[in-house]
Amino acid sequence: MDGTEPQPLLSDYDASGYYCELFGAPNRPAEHNAGLIERLQGMSTEELVRRARAAERELFNLGITFTVYSESDAIDRILPFDVIPRVLSAADWDHLERGVVQRVTALNLFLKDIYGEQKILKDGVVPADLIFGNKNFRQQMVGVKVAHDTYVHVCGVDLVRDEAGEFLVLEDNGRCPSGVSYVVENRHMMQRTFADLMSGVGIRPVGNYGQMLLEACADIAPADIQDPSVVLLSPGTYNSAYFEHIFLAREMGVPLVEGRDLIVENDRVYMRTISGLQPVHTIYRRIDDDFLDPEVFRPDSMLGVPGLMRAYRAGNVGLANAVGTGVADDKAVYAYMPRIIKYYLDEDPILNNVETHICREPEGLRYTLENLSKLVVKPVGESGGYGVIIGPRATLEELADIRAKLLDDPANFISQPMVKLSVCPTLIEQALEPRHVDLRPFAVTGSKTWVLPGGLSRVAMKRGSLVVNSSQGGGSKDTWVLES
Repeated sequence: MDGTEPQPLLSDYDASGYYCELFGAPNRPAEHNAGLIERLQGMSTEELVRRARAAERELFNLGITFTVYSESDAIDRILPFDVIPRVLSAADWDHLERGVVQRVTALNLFLKDIYGEQKILKDGVVPADLIFGNKNFRQQMVGVKVAHDTYVHVCGVDLVRDEAGEFLVLEDNGRCPSGVSYVVENRHMMQRTFADLMSGVGIRPVGNYGQMLLEACADIAPADIQDPSVVLLSPGTYNSAYFEHIFLAREMGVPLVEGRDLIVENDRVYMRTISGLQPVHTIYRRIDDDFLDPEVFRPDSMLGVPGLMRAYRAGNVGLANAVGTGVADDKAVYAYMPRIIKYYLDEDPILNNVETHICREPEGLRYTLENLSKLVVKPVGESGGYGVIIGPRATLEELADIRAKLLDDPANFISQPMVKLSVCPTLIEQALEPRHVDLRPFAVTGSKTWVLPGGLSRVAMKRGSLVVNSSQGGGSKDTWVLES
């Protein structure tokens, strides 16, 4: 022993000029984190590492995995979990919650309109060809009535915080957003391994998500059903989020089924059981539109249920999310969201978009081409971080390639400035280093909208990386929302 005092855990931490989720900014300190910082400072690095490794082992033993298709030598791996929580003050959460509810409300009004009277298109607020030419627009949904006019029952709104500490919307996920299982499991993990950090801190719970989702699914069952039967429809074990499908079915207390487990007779849906056919009234589906019903969409699909759209159009089964919601989370439509919110709600957005240049519009294309090395260019129909070019970090070859693609098909792209994403202390080997984070709150809507307190904080595990997507190697943190 050399007699030297151990250094406080965060003594060498440097946020490198970014807004820090733990400390805030020099002119705007995160005062709500004072107690957590004090507790962390009282912990040794060795103790933190020991507990983090125990948490990793437990995640592996519990089978909490995510599939990375780009890694040919590994199908399933543990979603990296970082033990330093991301904390939101009660005031920040109130602002975020109101903004998410506003956004989901506008999305549902937009979907009701484009599959109904199409007023927003006739009024020229959103270009008609943007919708009708969108691969996710489903003509089969025109005129279909859905319960409570709700199309997006589960919505994941991806948010980032910039260098000024302002939350901005990066994209909407209105098809089959994943990740909520990690929100709940991360909380369980923290309660088991870092109970001392959480003791006495008023943190809003997340464990009732399954019950709230079940209630929303019951809300959209056929109106004459008193005790609706709900199932979760999964593509099966090879889907990247299959762990989540199992988790949510268990949390909701409903059967997990695949397409082969369901049958449609007389435009009604039934589940095959050892006791015979059992009626199904609502399906929380985690299958993309294309594979949902081979009679209507891809005829080669082995994952869906023949005749499901007939039962749906007849009002004999509810689907969460509704068919055709993908048109609303297209990145080109995202660019029009401030106008969409104003059109339907006559309100300014509570949560602003990241500044967005629409390449289908001449001025947007021109600006993008002139500033390619400064911008982030995104294909409008992709998700998971695929196809994104970060101009300031791209090679000359990559810039030349994206320039050619922009000129060939400008409508397929938007561009945005590179936001200086906030950072959070993250355990990297034996030290705490700043890593960029985003936030995906989950909104559940049946007859009304409820937002899970917090959401999924994804973290880019590589130094300097802005890509937080799980499919691209990102990890996650527990997200605490403090009680007021």
